[in-house]
Amino acid sequence: MQIILKNPLDMHLHLRDKDMLKAVAELSSKSFSAAIIMPNLLPPITTIEDVISYKKRVDEASKNTSFKPLMTLFFKNNYDFEFLKSAKEHIFAIKLYPAGITTNSQDGVNSIDSESLKDTLEAMSELEIPLCVHGESEGFVMDREKEFVPIYENLATNFPKLKIIMEHITTKDSADILDKYPNLYATITLHHLLITLDDVAGGMLKPHLFCKPIAKRYEDREALLNLALNAHPKVMFGSDSAPHPQDAKESCGCAAGVFTAPIALQVLVELFEKHSKLDNLQKFISDNAQKIYNFEPISKSVTLEKKPFIVPDAYGEVIPMYAGEKLKWSISSIS
Repeated sequence: MQIILKNPLDMHLHLRDKDMLKAVAELSSKSFSAAIIMPNLLPPITTIEDVISYKKRVDEASKNTSFKPLMTLFFKNNYDFEFLKSAKEHIFAIKLYPAGITTNSQDGVNSIDSESLKDTLEAMSELEIPLCVHGESEGFVMDREKEFVPIYENLATNFPKLKIIMEHITTKDSADILDKYPNLYATITLHHLLITLDDVAGGMLKPHLFCKPIAKRYEDREALLNLALNAHPKVMFGSDSAPHPQDAKESCGCAAGVFTAPIALQVLVELFEKHSKLDNLQKFISDNAQKIYNFEPISKSVTLEKKPFIVPDAYGEVIPMYAGEKLKWSISSIS
């Protein structure tokens, strides 16, 4: 049995920099046509020169001319119209992080409200630059995304021409507001379709499943599955694959992030087959994103076959999700 996926897209990807970038970039560039590259480096990507330089490093590490890195800026509320107009040809979107809420986000926004961000968001609206948002408050960890919903609603209402992507949604609350506002969209990760907090900490702690936003409850996972498996037109795949060295994950200060880049397509096929929804996978993995972003990717076909694949124990210093386990599907060819 085989399935062919055309132009797979990862609409939320962390590639890091330097040695880590060189270690992981090719694992995505081989099987994906394009990916939105997150800007939360140290220091973050905040200038046009930063974007151009980082893209060059990503291109070199990818070693693949049939992969397009879609670059982003790290949101600052002092970006003016002229700066954004100049930046637009180099970026695909701008990523907003609440200050200190996740990895390398200490330079993020302290107050997310329509008034203080007005000038930048109005300029983005006029220039049609999408806003990607890590939507969490500073509240109790299980409630942070739920508490952020009113902020999404405020932004969507006050900037109706601004395309807003709720990144890596994890709750039923986020799923429920998706259709209330025409300018709201969402990415969903692989791991949030598979795990709940029980999988992370219900028994022995599994540090390689620890991520932010943290995995939630069973009813939240079901809401995400309903969106993804039915290829809701306002959702798209974004892996949020986030590599960290093994010693940073297996430590008392466990870094947040799940590394899924090398197994994402295989596991997605298995998941959609399990639920008899394989016909919808192409939309979730590519077609929806193309329509949402009005984007035509580099042509690439990935053929997967129902043949066991043993996930490597590690890729360099990084431990992948399902390390050492047997998957039902393998990538047989890429053209």
